[in-house]
Amino acid sequence: MTTTTVRGPAATLPSTLRIGLSRGAAEVRAYFRERDAVVFTFALPTLILVLLGYIFDEPLDGAPGTRVSQVFAAGMVAYGILSTAFISVGIGIAADREDGTLKRLRGTPATAGAYLIGKIVLVAVTTAGSVALMLATAVLLFGLDLPSDTGRWVTFGWLMALSVVACTLLGIAASTLARSARSAPAVMNLPVLALQFVSGIFVHITALPDAMLTVASWFPVKWMGQGFRSVFLPDSLAAQEVAGSWEHGRIALVLTAWCLLGLVLCLATFRWTDRRTR
Repeated sequence: MTTTTVRGPAATLPSTLRIGLSRGAAEVRAYFRERDAVVFTFALPTLILVLLGYIFDEPLDGAPGTRVSQVFAAGMVAYGILSTAFISVGIGIAADREDGTLKRLRGTPATAGAYLIGKIVLVAVTTAGSVALMLATAVLLFGLDLPSDTGRWVTFGWLMALSVVACTLLGIAASTLARSARSAPAVMNLPVLALQFVSGIFVHITALPDAMLTVASWFPVKWMGQGFRSVFLPDSLAAQEVAGSWEHGRIALVLTAWCLLGLVLCLATFRWTDRRTR
């Protein structure tokens, strides 16, 4: 009698999404073990908010009941996202590339796409904590009112999602510009600091010259700040924006375009190894 063995289907590897989510959970656990990094990431945006808020804590011209500190607090949410998503991720990837962490990951089922998903998961978690701390500080110290209607929170939700994805992808792509982990902080901080000033985050938008506003309009930071101001400030303050309105449709289009551009740049420039080892 002949026995026929029926073989089952070949085992398949987990999907990129599943690997990415698993990688993201591991990234979050590793991140919160680094207590100094957690304190720095969460405290820096809030510290700058407190300093600017107290320096410019005066009534806003043409807006009874609103103070300049509240305008800064609303727009500074954009800086909190940039600090966590762009700077921290870019520096972290440069360090992982230099110490061989990425090279070791290449030998696992983790694809570049899964690695990107893992970083977005990490940034989503850490950004939520950083922004929550900033908003709590703004409410307690500067009297910022949180939205009471659902529509504004919906706007806040899609702004956060698009901003986190765009800044994370751009941070990953920009990490390739750093020749070493030592130079990464300078490489990542320079464009961020410049864009904070020309985009109306560290300086009130009405005080900026037209040339700076034109330059800022090509980058996501200006639109992020404008979007978050629309969430937390009275609608009457939309008249002080460049176009005289909040421009939610344009904000969504610009941030979506930067998400797509960031993805293209990541896929085109991402490297598993340090360029000096080639």
